[in-house]
Order: sequence, then C-alpha cells, then structure tokens
Amino acid sequence: MYPDENTPNLMFNGIRFAELPICHIKATKNNTLMTLTDRLGFKNTRKGTNIAAQTTGITIGKKALVKGITDVRVKVRGLGPGRMTSVRGLAMAGVNVVSLTDDTPVPFGAFPRPRKQRKL
Repeated sequence: MYPDENTPNLMFNGIRFAELPICHIKATKNNTLMTLTDRLGFKNTRKGTNIAAQTTGITIGKKALVKGITDVRVKVRGLGPGRMTSVRGLAMAGVNVVSLTDDTPVPFGAFPRPRKQRKL
C-alpha cells in the first residue's frame, strides 16, 4: 500500500494515522538512539550498537505495550549498524509497525573548498 491523499485519515485500531505515536531511530556509526514520542513529545529510551539496538527495540516495545500503544510509525535516520535491527526488535516485542520512513538527510550542493595550507 502506497501513501496517497487519504493516508492521514486511515484508521489503525481506532487511531488516525496522523495521530499515531512515532518511534524515532537515529543510527550512527557509534550509537543507536531510539525515542518513542506521541504528537506532544513524550520521550522514553535510548541505546547503542547492533545487538543492543535490538534489545532496546524489544524494551521500548514492551514499555509501549504497557502504556497501551500497539501501533507506531517508525522514522529511521542515519546509516548505522542498529538501523534495521531496532525495527526488528520493536516487531519482536509485539508492536505493530504501521509505517517505516527513511528520514536520512541527503547532502546537496557543494561543500566549500578547504583552506589553503599554511606555509611556515
């Protein structure tokens, strides 16, 4: 299913798509940070590396289920090793991943030239 103009109005377990909680995952080379937020900004947990990212995904998924959150949208940013294992951990905890969005920033435009080397 691809998004269209009716996507924000779709219902998932009685909650509109636009009002679903969002799980932000930032996967860098050295760390993986996870934050579970609702639309108002409630935050939960963060962790690092590949196996720890999956464990953190399971932990944050269990905390979400305790709070009554069963469906989430996932936004992934970065190209680190914990990128997909954290999403897998969320699914293993029993959380229904409704949408998976890649939010990695892509550089455009040229970088400025480096400065001239100093002469001694």
